[in-house]
Amino acid sequence: MSDPTAPRVLSRNSNQALGIGQYAIDFLRDGSPSAAVLERTSLFFTDAVLCGASALALGTNAPTLLRAEALRYPTKKGVTVFGSTRAVAPEKAVVANVAAVREWDSNGTNFGYRPSLGHTAGEFGHNDFYAVPIAAAQLAGEDGAIALRGMVCVDEIRGRLAEVFSLKTYKIDHVVHGAIASAAVYGAMLGASAAEIESAIGMFVAHAIPWRAIRAGKQLSDSKGASAAISTEFAVLCMQRSMRGFMGPRDIFRNPESMFRQFEQTSGDSPFDLQLSMTGDDFAVMGMHFKLGLYEHQSAGALQGMIDLIQKHPEIAKTPHAIQRIVVTAYEPAFGIIGDPAKRDPSTRQSADHSMVYIVSTLLRKAAEHLAGDPAASLSGGNDATWTTLMLGPYDYDRAAIKNPETRSLMAKMDFQHGGAEYDRRYPEGIPTSLKVDMANGSSFDSGLVMFPSGHARNTTANLKQILDAKFAMLGKLAVKKPKRLARTLLSVGTMSKRDLTAIHNFKIVERGCIE
Repeated sequence: MSDPTAPRVLSRNSNQALGIGQYAIDFLRDGSPSAAVLERTSLFFTDAVLCGASALALGTNAPTLLRAEALRYPTKKGVTVFGSTRAVAPEKAVVANVAAVREWDSNGTNFGYRPSLGHTAGEFGHNDFYAVPIAAAQLAGEDGAIALRGMVCVDEIRGRLAEVFSLKTYKIDHVVHGAIASAAVYGAMLGASAAEIESAIGMFVAHAIPWRAIRAGKQLSDSKGASAAISTEFAVLCMQRSMRGFMGPRDIFRNPESMFRQFEQTSGDSPFDLQLSMTGDDFAVMGMHFKLGLYEHQSAGALQGMIDLIQKHPEIAKTPHAIQRIVVTAYEPAFGIIGDPAKRDPSTRQSADHSMVYIVSTLLRKAAEHLAGDPAASLSGGNDATWTTLMLGPYDYDRAAIKNPETRSLMAKMDFQHGGAEYDRRYPEGIPTSLKVDMANGSSFDSGLVMFPSGHARNTTANLKQILDAKFAMLGKLAVKKPKRLARTLLSVGTMSKRDLTAIHNFKIVERGCIE
């Protein structure tokens, strides 16, 4: 008899869609992730909900619209949206909550990197999908422990897929991996068979592959932030239909006409092997990265470089007018995504938070304002204190901030360069970035190569929990009147009773006006 706790290896010559379905069922029954895995997942979950609640508090368009839409679908047996105890249709709650979580682009990120197995496809993705196991647990009448295990399972499936298949290489949006995981976990938590889960995964892949067109263009639309939500809504619908008897395409990863084999042609197999963990510490979530504020994750190395420099050389922030030139050097895909020439002049929040020159210039402008506003102020308190003091928040991307003349002056002095093969080969192991500041007096300051900035899973120097506490406080204060209590509640999701989980979204969101 095979060991039920051994990693599940889904070979390329097997029906992997069926295997993913069986894995989700087995993991929810027999899996035993370590306390560290559960704790880290709880942190990512708390981060996600506070991102979503604050996006609703500030009236962002897509989350507000989709939440209102969900509340128009009441049902006796349903699930809840953020800030409500009213039961609504599950797929509508999922699309609303996932859209809210993703709106700031500030929640967790994976890098698709598992060198021990040679799985280094480097697809990124985000911790957007926790609304699915919460919804499934509410529908099934389960407690928080089951919901938290469902979150681990979602992250494991989507995280491991990101290690073996690079969607971005083929201009496909990264949310596909999360939607596949969501279908599997939603079905497994509600009693679906492996064959029904396979059908739902096949249905999604055959009918609803999103292209990265939603992320292209000079100024981005609501579709960028809502991509995960819209795909996950359809994944849940696919699972519901499959459980009612609808039969989607089978064995989709080996289907010769599917997206996977069209882009990576084989003689009949899937393009990859897949290994999924059942027990211990070796889960995908342990390699995922926290964003310590609002910024595109590809800019984290540059932010760390700037923070390092202004601590060592405070004159950079004290006399920003004396800066002659700033040069950021990074890797692909960072250079292509947040170095797009169109992003040098952002006019919307969604474009500003994908502009390297805007993000770094805003941090430096905040540092200058901090020092100028108080003669006793300093940035010498160390890395963690500096991250906390300068943390980028929603108001750093509002209309006034985007047009701020000091920020625009710094942006004009900044060059963003591709570091070539030397930088590219170091990603996705880390976020290889360097930053150099030249002053008008001839001084030059160089950060050196930054690989593992604060928040990165491989960073060993930052006090992650201390910085996250500051982030939770910043977002929580925007969202609710008692932010500390909400953060404590969310962090304890794994110990919630069935009744508590039903009321997990029972917090009143403070409406602060529209940031758009």
